[in-house]
Amino acid sequence: MTSLASGSFRGSLLAGAVGDALGGSIEFDRIDRIRNRFGPSGLTDYAPAYGRLGAITDDTQMTLFTLEGLLLAKKRGSDPVHEVRVAYGRWLRTQGGPDVRPDGWLLDVPELHQLRAPGNTCLTALRSGVLGTVNTPINDSKGCGAVMRAAPVALWSDDVHEVFDLAAATGALTHGHPSGYLSAGVLAVLVQQVLAGVPLLSAIDVARAELVTWDGHEEQLSLLDLAVELGTGGVRPTPEVIETALGGGWVGEEALAIAVLTALAARNLADGLLLAVNHSGDSDSTGALCGNLLGARDGVEAVPEHWLSDLELRDVLERLTDEAVEAFTG
Repeated sequence: MTSLASGSFRGSLLAGAVGDALGGSIEFDRIDRIRNRFGPSGLTDYAPAYGRLGAITDDTQMTLFTLEGLLLAKKRGSDPVHEVRVAYGRWLRTQGGPDVRPDGWLLDVPELHQLRAPGNTCLTALRSGVLGTVNTPINDSKGCGAVMRAAPVALWSDDVHEVFDLAAATGALTHGHPSGYLSAGVLAVLVQQVLAGVPLLSAIDVARAELVTWDGHEEQLSLLDLAVELGTGGVRPTPEVIETALGGGWVGEEALAIAVLTALAARNLADGLLLAVNHSGDSDSTGALCGNLLGARDGVEAVPEHWLSDLELRDVLERLTDEAVEAFTG
C-alpha cells in the first residue's frame, strides 16, 4: 500500500486496542448493570479487568498475530492466508495450545500468553488442524471473532477486491458462515479506504459495492444499511436502540454494524469509543472495531493520552505497527 499515512494506521490499531480495553471490563454486562456500576452515563474511563486498567482482550491479541502474519508474508513473498493461519497457530500456543515452530517475535512477549476470554470458535477451529475456506467452510459460525481481528488486512493492497478477498479468506479460517467472514471483508475495506483519506460514508459505499457481489451477503448488507440510516439520522443512538435495532454484537454482522453506527454518530474519537462499548453486548469487540475506524480517520493524536498511557502492550502495538508500515510503504 502506498497511500498509507503512518500515524493513521498506528491510530487505527491503538484506538482499536483502547476500545477493546474499555469494553473488556463490561463485556458480559447488560446496560442496567453498567449504569448501576458507573452512573447514568455508563462507563466513561478504564475500569479494572484482568487485574489491571487498560487490559487488552483476545481481540487485540489476535489482531496483533494477524498483522505479524501479513508482515511475514510481505517480507517473504509468501501466501498471506497461509502466514496468517500459521500466526494464529502461534496465538493458539499462547492460549495453552500445542507447541509450534517459533517465528516472528510476538510469541516471545510474556503478556500475550495470558487468557483473555478467547473465543470458543477460534479455539476449536484452530485446534482442529483443518483449514477453513470460503468454499469449504470449517463450521457455520458467524461469531464476531473473524471481524474483530481483520483491520490489519487493510495494509495488504490498494486494491479493494484484493483486501476484501484476503480478509474474508483469513476470516473463513475459523468462521464458516458468510456473515462471519464477510463482515471481516467489509471492515478491512473500510479501514483501507479511510486510511487513504476517503470519508467514512464514501468508504461504506465502496465496501458495500464489493459486499453485494458475494453469495450470502444479505444479512450483513441489511444491518450495514440500517447502521448507516441510524448513524446519519441526527438522533444520538442509545444503548437500548443499539440492542433493539442491531443486536448485541456477538456475531459478525452485528458487531460491524454497531461499530459503523457509533463511528458515524460520534462527536469525536473518545465519544465514539464510549458509545461503542456502552450497550448490552460484546462491548470489547464493538469498541475495538469502532476504534479501528475512527483511529484510521483521526490518527493517534485523537486518542486521549491517559488512555494510551495505561494501555497494555502499547509498546508492542507501536513496534509491530511501525515495522508493518515500513514494510508495506517501502
